[in-house]
Amino acid sequence: MPTAPEVRVWDPLVRLIHWVLVAAFAVAYATGDDWLTPHVWAGYVAGGAVALRLVWGLIGTKHARFTDFVYGPQAVKAYVVSLVAFSARRYIGHSPAGGVMIVALLAAMTITVVTGLVLYGGAEQAGPLAPIVAPRLDPSQMPGRTPTVAGDNGDEDHVRGVKRGEREDALEKVHEFFADLTLFLVLIHVAGVLVMSLAHRENLVRAMMTGRKRAPEPDPGRSGS
Repeated sequence: MPTAPEVRVWDPLVRLIHWVLVAAFAVAYATGDDWLTPHVWAGYVAGGAVALRLVWGLIGTKHARFTDFVYGPQAVKAYVVSLVAFSARRYIGHSPAGGVMIVALLAAMTITVVTGLVLYGGAEQAGPLAPIVAPRLDPSQMPGRTPTVAGDNGDEDHVRGVKRGEREDALEKVHEFFADLTLFLVLIHVAGVLVMSLAHRENLVRAMMTGRKRAPEPDPGRSGS
């Protein structure tokens, strides 16, 4: 049987960013605190990929831009209802539900990366934010501050250490929460991709690899002389 004609939808940069984010998040989530070095570097890669995707969403190709797939709440609700009924309209780019998921994933990953950088800068006094974060978590690290002599102001040092530990613990919980939220969104995203693949009878995972999707079917309302 003849092969259905295809059109190019996803440019190489969109596809590269997508799969780099998949790999970076998987490594970062799997390593956690047990392997700090790969965890941190995976976070750097994820952060860079997110930043690049945000920029490309403003200046990139047609279907890469946010203006192409960000819809209002009513459109998203209507699409989800029709998708459940397997009667959803097929979109060449991201669907309204897919657009919401892209924005949610980028937001969750951004917060995860930023809180990770802040935590790394404070707890390990390393990374690009260390010069800013470390003094705020521990005032003794401020430039020009005279270090406390051992034995002097012991109670003050103890209180300061307790407060710093509490701040780091709270920040770590925020970081872990958004990492778990990102994983949850990823699972929903995968489920949505499977449902849309079945509903529209096309392999969306393959499309994100090749960049090509089945061409839109002719609109009967526009045919005629």
